[in-house]
Amino acid sequence: MTCWDIIQAYGLRSIGIGEQLLPKNEFTLCKQFTLIGSGLIWNFYYGFLALFFGFFLANAVALAKAAHNPFLRKPAEWFIFIFRGSPLFIQFFLAYEALVMLPKAGIDVFGITVQTSWTTKAWAGALFVMFLNTGAYAAEIFYGALQSIPKGDLEAAEAYGITGWQKFRRIQWPTMLRLGWPAYTNEAIFLFHATTLVFFSSFPAFRQMGDALYYANYFADKTFNPFIPYPIIGLYFVLITLFITWLFGRVNARLNRHLPSNQRSRIRLRPRALR
Repeated sequence: MTCWDIIQAYGLRSIGIGEQLLPKNEFTLCKQFTLIGSGLIWNFYYGFLALFFGFFLANAVALAKAAHNPFLRKPAEWFIFIFRGSPLFIQFFLAYEALVMLPKAGIDVFGITVQTSWTTKAWAGALFVMFLNTGAYAAEIFYGALQSIPKGDLEAAEAYGITGWQKFRRIQWPTMLRLGWPAYTNEAIFLFHATTLVFFSSFPAFRQMGDALYYANYFADKTFNPFIPYPIIGLYFVLITLFITWLFGRVNARLNRHLPSNQRSRIRLRPRALR
């Protein structure tokens, strides 16, 4: 098979399109790059959806933590403390064990049987854990940014008659995003890196169609040489990091477009040989 034939056969294998069986011999570089790259589809699935929905959860939790009402503030504080204070891998394990305990026949809700078996699959259960985890970390970032809003900005808004929801929508929320965005960029990068932990979690891959680390581990076991598949997955994640840095940098420039050029915060990737 040529490299192009391999790409056509295995390029979308992780989502059930193309060759169904994993290769048993001739583990060429093209096969390893193709299958590991195919597994990245799941890493993007976990990372993108967890980041997208976690953004809205983080905003809500940050506002709840900043509220004066203890019935809003205390649950938000405990939510952030629990998910930031415990390892993600332990959260995967506990979530899987809890979901396995659900009735296999489903749960009866108002006469309708709701199936529960799907919750123990990686595409659902692992995604839910990552959604809660990134929501907690991002909520703390946005809460800190919310507390850092200059009081003069809020006082000036009130002096102009901007109060309530209008003040939040036009002053507080945009300023919170602007101040917290560089740190949130780091959270997005760490979240995509954390998607590799799904392979080690208890959540099983569906029909041997796992993420990038699933295929890297397969090739390492078959070839007894981990120094090819693992650097390949590392290279892929370096490229993902560069893409996230560029994308979030564009958003950051948009958030800071109204500031003078010498006051704009910039997101740049600057590797350092020495710390």
